[in-house]
Amino acid sequence: MLHLTNKIYKDLNQMSDSRKPRRDFIKLSAMTLGGVGAASLLIPFISSMNPGKDTLALASTEIDLSPLEEGQSLTVIWRGKPVFIKHRTKSEIDIAKNTSLDELPDAEEDSARVQKDNWLVVLGVCTHLGCVPLGQKASDTKGDYGGWFCPCHGSHYDTSGRIRKGPAPTNLPVPPYVFLTDNRIKIG
Repeated sequence: MLHLTNKIYKDLNQMSDSRKPRRDFIKLSAMTLGGVGAASLLIPFISSMNPGKDTLALASTEIDLSPLEEGQSLTVIWRGKPVFIKHRTKSEIDIAKNTSLDELPDAEEDSARVQKDNWLVVLGVCTHLGCVPLGQKASDTKGDYGGWFCPCHGSHYDTSGRIRKGPAPTNLPVPPYVFLTDNRIKIG
């Protein structure tokens, strides 16, 4: 009887050894299939966190400046905010350049705010509480310094978009932009 038990035990061990490679293959296949399944769920989930195509389209915009005559302004929308583009006159440039930095609450040279003297590009959002200042239209109130005036709380900006008077703490921000040609810019 003992001999028979040993023989059965030996036969069982031999059977399990012959099934071992098959069992390893099944485990490996199951893990691979599980990994592929997890990846197929995670990739769309992670991709859904990226910005949409409509948002990416707003990330930059190109503007043709050739229709603007000297002294005229243009308002464009970039990332949901107004951007003021002004074709400055010689006198506006001279006033902006000759303003003493001691007179400015947020001292910044005009040359640091423009890439070309005759073109000023700034975000048209008051830095006090986010209102849109007046001054883009010829009929608008331009404030005490000939630039922009925020009627909500009385902030006055000069021809370089720098705060001169009122509660606004900083100058109108300059968005990132480059000149593609002499009369074409890309914002963003």
